Amino acid sequence: MIKFIRYLFLAWISAITLSGCHHQSSLQTIATETVRTDTTPSISPANSKSKIAAYLDSLGFINIAEADTSIAIDLMYTRTDNFTGQILYEDLHEAYLHPEAMESLLQAQKLLKGIQSDYSLIVYDAARPMSVQQKMWNTVKGTPKYIYVSNPVRGGGLHNYGLAVDISIIDAQGQPLPMGTPVDYFGKEAHITGEEQLVQTGKITIQELKNRQLLRKVMRDAGFHPLPSEWWHFNRVSRQIAKEKYHIIL
Repeated sequence: MIKFIRYLFLAWISAITLSGCHHQSSLQTIATETVRTDTTPSISPANSKSKIAAYLDSLGFINIAEADTSIAIDLMYTRTDNFTGQILYEDLHEAYLHPEAMESLLQAQKLLKGIQSDYSLIVYDAARPMSVQQKMWNTVKGTPKYIYVSNPVRGGGLHNYGLAVDISIIDAQGQPLPMGTPVDYFGKEAHITGEEQLVQTGKITIQELKNRQLLRKVMRDAGFHPLPSEWWHFNRVSRQIAKEKYHIIL
């Protein structure tokens, strides 16, 4: 009787062991099949670029995000919340610059980090094809805003050479520093001339003025030149030099 009970006990242990092994084997088979059936192709960064980005690559322009990942990108003309109220960049989601402007931008970021390590530059617009410039001009011609947009018939502006950038500063939380006006604001409050008067009349605060001055310092020291009517706009060279030495982005 004892031998029979022992035989039943051993048989029961063996059945449990085999059942556990079978269960584990089944899980491994399911996991393997799951991996094998996942045939979704990965998308490389090159394949995910817009057509205009690929075109700018072919011209030798530099993708800012690829050159320095610490510089934030937020192209304002990929959305409708810009001064035109329209999406102007329908097939461009990357910010590009001419190599010479890119070199200066990298230097400006380095200078900013040296002053305030948790600050970073943020780019709102950079290289702009002339086709987009024409769309922008068509939107403003005949309105008071036309004075802020370069006429394509006259050769456009420095954005059309990849030698201008619309830019500001963000803090450690990724929030733009207050500059007195939003980017793309067209009015005297955005001018860098007479800023002390703007402070005295309460149009901008002292801190907003200091933030503008910090932006101008790092950009100037890196080789950029500010635009008097737009605190956020900086050119790498003059328009005359651009026409003489560089090529427009069509």
